[in-house]
Amino acid sequence: MHNELNLHPNIPKFLAQPKRMLINGQWVESTSGKQFETLNPATREVLTKVAEGDKEDINCAVQAARKAFAEGPWSRMKPNERSRLIYKLADLIEQNADELAQLETLDNGKPVRESRYVDIPSSCEHFRYYAGWVTKITGETFPVSAPGNFLNYTRREPIGVVGQIVPWNFPLLMAAWKLAPALACGNTIVFKPAEQTPLTTLRLGELIQEAGFPDGVVNIVTGFGETAGAALVKHEDVDKIAFTGSTEVGKIIVGEAKGNLKKVSLELGGKNPNIIFADADLSKAIPAALAAIFFNQGEVCTSGSRLYVERKIYDQVISAMTEAIQKIKLGNGLMPSTEMGPLVSEEQLKRVNDYIEIGQKEGAEIYVGGLQSDETELSKGYFVKPTIFTNVDDQMTIAKEEIFGPVLSVLPFDNTDDVICRANHSTFGLAAGVWTKDVSKAHRVANALESGTVWVNAYGLTDAASPFGGYKQSGIGREMGSTALDLYTQIKSIWVNID
Repeated sequence: MHNELNLHPNIPKFLAQPKRMLINGQWVESTSGKQFETLNPATREVLTKVAEGDKEDINCAVQAARKAFAEGPWSRMKPNERSRLIYKLADLIEQNADELAQLETLDNGKPVRESRYVDIPSSCEHFRYYAGWVTKITGETFPVSAPGNFLNYTRREPIGVVGQIVPWNFPLLMAAWKLAPALACGNTIVFKPAEQTPLTTLRLGELIQEAGFPDGVVNIVTGFGETAGAALVKHEDVDKIAFTGSTEVGKIIVGEAKGNLKKVSLELGGKNPNIIFADADLSKAIPAALAAIFFNQGEVCTSGSRLYVERKIYDQVISAMTEAIQKIKLGNGLMPSTEMGPLVSEEQLKRVNDYIEIGQKEGAEIYVGGLQSDETELSKGYFVKPTIFTNVDDQMTIAKEEIFGPVLSVLPFDNTDDVICRANHSTFGLAAGVWTKDVSKAHRVANALESGTVWVNAYGLTDAASPFGGYKQSGIGREMGSTALDLYTQIKSIWVNID
């Protein structure tokens, strides 16, 4: 089917096998027997069919996770043993990196070099980082002043059964972000990958079994958000939900999780300002601004989709960006020459094209790019040209709403106070960038921006050790770093009368 693209020899075999769900250590069909297709977004070809889980399957997975948490060897496992399992999983991901990268690109569309040299190595590092934390999760002692003589100390204990739901833009990496800290803290998991991109998660499930995790510790239920996802969020025996995705869905999850007051953490959308001052090093700022919006086809929650440029260099920046954009090579992500792949699905293609049309109707001007012609060789896939809008007002739809595609609004500004105010005038607060050689200005602006992450003279960096999350409607809680341990543990205070 894809032999001309020199696929890893394991992939055709993997795609030919039935794609079942992992529940209690067994690969099972959905209770209903239903399946759904997962497509190659570069060609719209069917890659394989996947089990369509629903409420009954979620219930089985939750029961398995509960038993593994309360009764199984996982609950009795020593920290160093749990750590070794997570380290082994990271090693297995690394050993299968080429296969996983190609599988990710087939299912998601992104250039394979991004899958191979960004997504897969970062996934390994997340598991290794949290494997190191397992033996270092400690409590504290407190000098209490209550009458009597007491030893007061705390324990950090796992929350229990955790439901995790991830998006399709970084399927394996998002799985690592969620699974690694939850496992490190001793929880058991019911995991639902995005229906658009389930394949690397299912392959990860095989590696989890190969690593030797006990049955029921990680359960993977494939299916749709409206059925499997909703059932997981509402389930009365799930102690916590961790979700990454759109703000709209995040709000629904908050409401549906109220039944048993389960804990909720959310990593949601952004409409992120990237600010270039006139004194910036443009040789670095311009390429970084392009990468900030066009990396991963713009399907990134931290994408720098609002580019604020100081007016005196505005024309210079636009001209340089336009020249660079016209050289970006679109194509099948498995081709070595491809620099930007297709969007993930027909639904996402329509969403991005709708925003491009809305921008034009509201008076913004397409400076470069725009809708993809149906006459090109790319028409069989979900491709959108990298697009820049000028003549954009802050109140326009394309300047306020998350597009999640390769569409950039470039807006001029005149002074620091002006750009801070405009950058913060958003319901989102996930990330921001600042470009300047003035150290004082850099700190002032970074401190003033209402964003969970601010990059200065850089953009888009993440690390397993550094907290990540958003202000305002960009989320609840922080993933990565030691702060993620707070998402997956609860604190017990113990008082011992030692008189």
